[in-house]
Amino acid sequence: MAGRSNVGKSSLVNALTGRRTLARTSNTPGRTRQINFFSLDGRLMLVDLPGYGYAKAPKIEVKRWTTLLRRYLQTRAALRRVCLLIDSRHGIKQIDYPLMLTLDDAGVSYQIVLTKTDKVGPGQLAPIVERTATELASHPAAHPEIHLTSAVERRGIVELRAMLGSFAVSAVPPSVVAAPVPPR
Repeated sequence: MAGRSNVGKSSLVNALTGRRTLARTSNTPGRTRQINFFSLDGRLMLVDLPGYGYAKAPKIEVKRWTTLLRRYLQTRAALRRVCLLIDSRHGIKQIDYPLMLTLDDAGVSYQIVLTKTDKVGPGQLAPIVERTATELASHPAAHPEIHLTSAVERRGIVELRAMLGSFAVSAVPPSVVAAPVPPR
């Protein structure tokens, strides 16, 4: 989960896992300051990344975790898909483009998840979705499907969970695990 500070990354992790306090949430921008890993039954790893942009923290610290975020996204070979969270009230902002270009350049697949849809009227949401889809067409690593979510009203959570579940590693039954062959 990547996105601007206070876009709802930790809230979405909690909604996806059905646990209210798994990822620490706050109304203060910049609360998540390190990379947090959440293993889902050893089959899928959700990662809650520090936000970028405005944060109530010293500038040197913000720069440090922004560098950490970019390095993680560019060098993590096992990364299957980045969910780039965008606040549905605003759509893609200038501050989102550097990360989108970084992901494009690194060939890291990413998908837009519009958050906080409960705070936007239906008539306001459709143009934002349309502008977002148009913008994604020019980004080679962007997946074209856009997810609409609300962690508060649990809107779109089941669909996003199903999409993420498609990346889960199949569990290997104990009987399939290779055992050493005894010598003859």
